[in-house]
Amino acid sequence: MSDWHPRRFLDALRAIGSEASSEPASTIGYARPAIVMCTVAVCLFLIHYLKFDRVLGQFAAHVSIGLLNDHALLRAFQQSAFRELLGEVWWTLWHVVGYVAIPALVIRFALRERLANFGFGMGKTVAYWKYYVALATPIVCFAFVVSFRADFATHYPFYRLAGRSVFDLLAWELLYIMQFIALEFFFRGFMLHALKPAFGAGAIFVMCVPYLMIHFPKPWLEALGAFPFGLLLGVLALRSRSIWGGVAVHATVAVSMDLFALAQGGRFPLRWWP
Repeated sequence: MSDWHPRRFLDALRAIGSEASSEPASTIGYARPAIVMCTVAVCLFLIHYLKFDRVLGQFAAHVSIGLLNDHALLRAFQQSAFRELLGEVWWTLWHVVGYVAIPALVIRFALRERLANFGFGMGKTVAYWKYYVALATPIVCFAFVVSFRADFATHYPFYRLAGRSVFDLLAWELLYIMQFIALEFFFRGFMLHALKPAFGAGAIFVMCVPYLMIHFPKPWLEALGAFPFGLLLGVLALRSRSIWGGVAVHATVAVSMDLFALAQGGRFPLRWWP
């Protein structure tokens, strides 16, 4: 049978279910999925309400004026040439806290397992490289085609000053990729591996619901594709026992879109420092 036949997807789901049925009985019950899903709810809540730049502004004002009584410090923060970049640092920080730090603590102290069992290693990623390439390639090609639209160049990169200097661009892409590492660990690492003993292959479908929902603020076409995209990444993550293939796909697509937008908009940075 061809590697690309739809039945291979169903075969992969059955294999995942068979692996889950061999898990120790003590790991299966209501407590484990309850802990995991409560953690997911708390983490998504924190990220959704605390990641915004305006929250950073309020936090800076509280620390500068409320705690230190230093108005000059607040003005220096507000007038900094890197004020907007600091907002992106704040955005990334809360994704790392919510998607990595809190789940890691739950894995260690509530589930009492090793982080390595949740996809942080390379696993069998290399064996599945062609599937990850097949996922990324059409999206990158589509992004290149639509990059000629005027609205594409104004929408990407999300950090508006990425074209100001090479430093801004590199700093932003580093933050962006860190966010994708955190996201992949949360959905394709923590959720999948923590829920698999209870739900088997069904853990992939459980994971895809919140993964779809975080895409609701984005254009409807991107949100629509999030569910099948999440399913495929979920299967590959469990088969490869690693999140890094998914990270590579996300990073390749995201960085390509930013570079296409900067190039087509004539905003590609020509100097190293702002």
